[in-house]
Amino acid sequence: MKPNLADLSAFVSVAQAGGFRDGARSSGVSASGLSEAVRRLETQLGVRLLNRTTRSVMPTEAGARLLARLTPALNEVEAAVDATHGLRDRPAGTLKLNVPVSASRLVLPTIVPAFLAAYPDIRLEVIAEESFVDVLAAGCDAGIRYGERLEQDMIAVPIGPRRQRFSLGAAPSYLDRRGRPEHPRDLLGHTCLQGRFPSGARVGWEFERDGEVVKVDVTGPLTVSIGGAADLLVDTAIAGTGIVTLFEDWLRPHFDSGALEPVLETWWPSFDGPYLYYPGRRLVPAPLRAFVDFIKAPPSPRPPASR
Repeated sequence: MKPNLADLSAFVSVAQAGGFRDGARSSGVSASGLSEAVRRLETQLGVRLLNRTTRSVMPTEAGARLLARLTPALNEVEAAVDATHGLRDRPAGTLKLNVPVSASRLVLPTIVPAFLAAYPDIRLEVIAEESFVDVLAAGCDAGIRYGERLEQDMIAVPIGPRRQRFSLGAAPSYLDRRGRPEHPRDLLGHTCLQGRFPSGARVGWEFERDGEVVKVDVTGPLTVSIGGAADLLVDTAIAGTGIVTLFEDWLRPHFDSGALEPVLETWWPSFDGPYLYYPGRRLVPAPLRAFVDFIKAPPSPRPPASR
């Protein structure tokens, strides 16, 4: 007897969630139902797929191999079903996006509310992390990234601002105490608050003006993982501890309020804006197609109501 699709889906739900309870919440199937489905699947295959403890559920070697093959296959099945939804008047279904924290903070807030209002039958799930991931293996429909080199079979669509800048800022009290840098090399004598990529590499401090590029190997007492912890860098800079570098749009509210003062503004480097990317060799689910069409041609702002 061949395993049925429901049992395979149950196994994927539990393995991805890391437990039967969390798998039940994400799949809508009871924990006992998932447990029975996985047990039935293991019996049919004649191999244990999950190691179960009181604290966690982890795939065995055989389970990990099956999960790696099943995830993209089941995504294709879901995409095929979602494609039929596109024949309806209003696209429906779930759209899962994998994005960096910066995009969830600086790009999506200007898009998501209007998109959800335009497509009330679509459920949007956003996973924010900094690592570049295989969106299909991660169970997502598409991702957003900055400046990464994408695979040839990926389709990339511009999303958000097309040019952005990294900025530098420090509290006026810090600059009054330590002096205001006039050239990037002056940063060698300052306290600099730093970020680190998931790979372990520190975020480089690079500057450009009139064709001159300057890289500075700064030092400081605080280093955080790029992403959600970036707010700690900002708060520490506002407290007067040192100089922070981050997306200009991230620091702009603090520049406007006076909590931070721009540093070396004429040297701030610019870079290309983000892209939405997704595999090109597959059916495009109706929710993703709707999202792509929306960011390509967002609706015009409504005129203000007359008084």
